Amino acid sequence: MIENLDDLRKFDSDSMFQVLLDFPKQISEAIKIIENSETFQKIDYIPTKFLILGMGGSAIGGDLLRSFCKSVKGANHLQIIVNRNYEIPAFIDESWFVIASSYSGGTEETIAAYNFAKSRTNNILAITSGGKLEELARKDGYPVINIPSGFMPRCALGYSFFTLLLLLIRMKAIENTIANTILSNIQTTKELLIEKSKIYSDVSDNNLSISIANKVKGKIPVIYSSENILDVVNLRWRGQIQENSKNLAFGNFLPEMNHNEINSWIEPSSLINQFVFILLRDKDDIPQISKRIEAIKQIFADMGNEVIELQSGADSLLERIFDLIYLGDWVSYWLALLNRQDPTPIPLISKMKEILSKS
Repeated sequence: MIENLDDLRKFDSDSMFQVLLDFPKQISEAIKIIENSETFQKIDYIPTKFLILGMGGSAIGGDLLRSFCKSVKGANHLQIIVNRNYEIPAFIDESWFVIASSYSGGTEETIAAYNFAKSRTNNILAITSGGKLEELARKDGYPVINIPSGFMPRCALGYSFFTLLLLLIRMKAIENTIANTILSNIQTTKELLIEKSKIYSDVSDNNLSISIANKVKGKIPVIYSSENILDVVNLRWRGQIQENSKNLAFGNFLPEMNHNEINSWIEPSSLINQFVFILLRDKDDIPQISKRIEAIKQIFADMGNEVIELQSGADSLLERIFDLIYLGDWVSYWLALLNRQDPTPIPLISKMKEILSKS
């Protein structure tokens, strides 16, 4: 159990606690960054097709942008593809706007994809804190949006997502009336997260993030959600638990898992009790999905496994998405401490990179 802040100081050597506490500030800073940054070259039409190059923590902002826009009228006409690869799709041409997002500026897959993109379109922009990507983009004459350095990429989601969303608004890619609503929702999202930061940072019995971390401790969490609304929130929960907590975590989406994966929760029977299920729900889940979530909840409960059901009560979709994301980030943080792990280092990823550098 976590009883006092001495535990925090002992295991959290790089103060991820403070990074999480300050996360809402990233939203305010992202607004200022876009107001004062370069953008794509002036065009005489409104862009609708965007390819976002990125990996890991830098790509999750693009995933969120895609998921959010497809659920919002006035933005759901946009084609947004997140490219996690060394190459880019063959159909990319001058009609596409390419955003290379690498927090460090040194992600080899993103740089390779950037070099491919140059032969297909001149509509290229980089979002980075520096490194080789900025060097290449400036040399090639492409605009660069600089975001603050000093974070682990997964801790800079406020910069990587909101700069993208605000960039689309600035380019008028999102309908004006909807854009104004989104700008208002950005402010209320920040205010919501400020309030939640006070709750999730407090070591008390009222802290939901600690309560969930205690239930997950010693188990393997499996996260389920709809694919339409909370797909990226689901992905974020998994990634944060994997990287911060150094804890196995898996997940899938409904309805697809109902047609295959659900049937696997029988064998090996000796391991089934090692899992805890986290069900992420949203008030806009369609009725068929809600019924399916209720069904799997009953199945898992009948198996005797812990089932944690979570749903944000916030008003706007943007608030609800970040309400759940922020909760998941704090859960992964407290779980790291319960696992007696420093949440910041990524030893096995670092080891893999070292092996690859020698091959």
